[in-house]
Amino acid sequence: MKFLVLVISFFITTASAQDYPNRPIRVIVPYAAGGLPDTMARLVGQKMSESLGQQMVVENRGGAGGIVGTSEVAKAAPDGYVLLVADVGQIAINPHLFAKLPYDPLKDLVGVSLMGTSALCFVVCFSVLASNMAELIALVRSQPGKLSYGSSGTGSIHHLATEALKVGLGLDIVHVPYKGAGQSVPALLGGQVALLYAALPSVEGHFKAGKVKILAVSTPQRSPQAPEVPTVAESGVPGYDFVAEIALYAPAGTPADIVAKLSAQAARAVKQPDVVARFKQLGIDPVGSTPEALAQQNRANYEKYARVVKASGAKID
Repeated sequence: MKFLVLVISFFITTASAQDYPNRPIRVIVPYAAGGLPDTMARLVGQKMSESLGQQMVVENRGGAGGIVGTSEVAKAAPDGYVLLVADVGQIAINPHLFAKLPYDPLKDLVGVSLMGTSALCFVVCFSVLASNMAELIALVRSQPGKLSYGSSGTGSIHHLATEALKVGLGLDIVHVPYKGAGQSVPALLGGQVALLYAALPSVEGHFKAGKVKILAVSTPQRSPQAPEVPTVAESGVPGYDFVAEIALYAPAGTPADIVAKLSAQAARAVKQPDVVARFKQLGIDPVGSTPEALAQQNRANYEKYARVVKASGAKID
């Protein structure tokens, strides 16, 4: 009897994977429309719709820093018809930042594919008397508590990447949180803060106009988007590594062959020439990883941000 049940289960699972998808797929973005995860979800979703033969419908479910939309997917039926596009905040930062979450990212979600990554640019106001990281570090040390840095909010990757630098080097700089780059970059230009991390597209025009200086990038290797800019690691902070990552997820328990099918189509989508070109405009390097590689990266990120959040003292009740 047990053998018969296993055989029947096998054929049902195989049939469902072969028939998948047979209706539209909902793609939840846990942020408002217009942001990077939303734009990437729509670009990749359009390509996957064409290859899968079913529409991928992007829905924005913002709220509570992305928790609302992420929780909805974590609790959805694991049949491949409700997916999530999320960044490192939902998977590796929020679990350590919030006292309680309605989901466990490592248990309630399964990674489908890392769609793309983005370097963060370490930017200073042009009036700051530093042309490289060594000079900036010396300047901060000569004026403890006098310089401030902006971020896209407490617990954002921009905040934590700077805190890691601050704690690791014993620097005394003041955090000024803003509600996104739309506020923090103008604050830098206006001199309200001396430095910040930002995505290249949000500061590239100001850099070319001579209004800001880009001293380094946060990634372990130089960014293909700005190969002339050194990394923080090669500028005197060995091992420094902070990367903005945006990936596709499904509820835990989704059949492995459905996950594999979605992963293959996502990887194909991010390598399409028009998607690559648009990603470049957005400062994104396409990846298209396997589910296994994404799972390994998520575990590493989870452990890293546990240490970084604890060292920073950041908490949101």
